[in-house]
Amino acid sequence: MTKQVKENPAEIVRDGSFIRQQNRFTSVFGEGPGELAVQAGRYRLIWSAACPWAHRAVIVRRLLGLEDAIGLGTVDPIRPNLPHTDWAFTLDEGGVDPVLGIRYLSEAYLKADPGYTGRPTVPAIVEIESGKVVNNDYFRLTNHLETTWAPLHKEEAPNLYPEHLRGEIDTLNDTIFHEVNNGVYKAGFARSQEAYEKAYTALFHRLDELEKHLSTQRYLFGDALTDSDVRLYTTLVRFDAAYYTAFRCNRQRLADYAHLWAYARDLYQTPGFGDTTDFEAIKKHYHLSALIAAEGSNPYRILPKGPDLSVWNEPHGRGQGKES
Repeated sequence: MTKQVKENPAEIVRDGSFIRQQNRFTSVFGEGPGELAVQAGRYRLIWSAACPWAHRAVIVRRLLGLEDAIGLGTVDPIRPNLPHTDWAFTLDEGGVDPVLGIRYLSEAYLKADPGYTGRPTVPAIVEIESGKVVNNDYFRLTNHLETTWAPLHKEEAPNLYPEHLRGEIDTLNDTIFHEVNNGVYKAGFARSQEAYEKAYTALFHRLDELEKHLSTQRYLFGDALTDSDVRLYTTLVRFDAAYYTAFRCNRQRLADYAHLWAYARDLYQTPGFGDTTDFEAIKKHYHLSALIAAEGSNPYRILPKGPDLSVWNEPHGRGQGKES
């Protein structure tokens, strides 16, 4: 019988603001003491196609050609009906991950730490032999894949984290995380009007700034795709289908921004981005799973019919000098 993970303390502070839990397993990859060995076939990356944090790891895995080196397990976008928050392998035959032999992601967390009381999160790197989660650091995972895992990259893999730009990329990534990636969650999970409006204002201020920034260049750092573009994309691609309505981020849609919308389509049409984007999973999670228990916001479990995916393949006009 699966041991249950105790529910984590609420991630809502006194003023109604949402404060995301800290990552528990943050060991880095490398050859030093206590570091995780870089070895093909040793690990399994567990993701949900609905989750933006996990999606960016899967995009980078695809862009760098690490599919054969790091296996992939997929959990159901609909949360299981359990007394605790979890992810389930109900998409697999028999409801069991075929490699790890577990039904719920919490099992791998508890193997790593029997006293773990936080939410089991994705992405999670699980060591196959031990069945233990060894890294769930969604914030740094793509950087590990881009640097320490370089010996296993495919030929001519893009340099998503060039050394001469790392300081600037880290600074921008931090801003994007607080105001955009996590900003939509801070708005959606707020439990006071003040906290909601603070997050909402910061979110759209940053999107407005990014709209201006992308009016003169194809990507966030000029003509070269970087880790920052991956991070921004996974929020943008979910914006109109989920955050605009479910998280009350409704000042305007992504499609109402000339440059951000064209930029998002440009990325969607790039191998590794659109082919790993699953709108059905995104809609199921945010409209049928994520908020039902907390708010009862969709009691009749109605799944939105859109978006029309054909618009994502419309010409974007990017990469032709001054973007228009």
